[in-house]
Amino acid sequence: MSSKTKDKKQKKSGKSAKGKHTGSGAPKSVKKKDRKLNAKNADRYDLYQRSVNSPETDVDFLTEVFEDLRGRPLRHLREDFCGTSLLSAEFLSRSPENTVEGADLDPEPMAWGQLRNFGKVEDGHSRMKFHLMDVRDRSDKRPDLTTAQNFSYFGFHDRATLLSYFKAVHADLADDGVFVMDHYGGPDSMVEMEEERDIEGAFTYVWDQKEYFPGSGEYKAAIHFDFRDGSRWENAFEYDWRLWFLTELKDVLMEAGFKEVRTYFEGTDPDDEEEGNGEFEYDPKGENVDAFIGYLVSLK
Repeated sequence: MSSKTKDKKQKKSGKSAKGKHTGSGAPKSVKKKDRKLNAKNADRYDLYQRSVNSPETDVDFLTEVFEDLRGRPLRHLREDFCGTSLLSAEFLSRSPENTVEGADLDPEPMAWGQLRNFGKVEDGHSRMKFHLMDVRDRSDKRPDLTTAQNFSYFGFHDRATLLSYFKAVHADLADDGVFVMDHYGGPDSMVEMEEERDIEGAFTYVWDQKEYFPGSGEYKAAIHFDFRDGSRWENAFEYDWRLWFLTELKDVLMEAGFKEVRTYFEGTDPDDEEEGNGEFEYDPKGENVDAFIGYLVSLK
């Protein structure tokens, strides 16, 4: 069990812990296009995908856990809060039989993702349907699996709204459908602090846990990017969340109608106990560590 594996800040594989920033000096392997990258010419969605998203790890987990639990391949996926839909593009690349629907309220990252992430996927545009809609709205086709990644559901600040979302997901799924969310928790998740991680020698990703209020669960966070020329993109992404606890989420999911809610936690890198290994295993209790990344897998 990793004690330092936090996403939105750290990828789900190859994570770096606090204090591992390598500095502004660029290694020889820095790509030519990145050598002059700075706060004025950078693309924030490109920076986000490079420092936060882990599509291969996510799709590996989703496809494997669905087939293990349902005995058939995952073919129709729905990605809620899809943003640039990098995960969806990765899923489509796995099989020409795969199809996806993505839901999000923000047209900007969706348009960016359509242009950037689907051109190299065979028939990607025809097998992906983007919905500019509330995640509580219905799909065109009932999904085998719906996923909500990068803790986006933390944007629901009260229990009633969260419950309405979970009920909508339950009603929308296929009869044997599965709902998968990732989750971030542990004592470190409530500490106001910054963590840095070097990205390919090109820039530094900074996760800033700005404020947390235990009485209300209010949680303010941001992502900043620092560049080799000394410039910084302050508040490239900002989050106004409620920090939901794992046990709270399980209770609300069961109330929404799911028959079973299973928890999967990331294992520890054998060479570094403070890093995750990208492997997630079923564990109904988990381990008491400073911080953890896990998945909630809910069965209809």
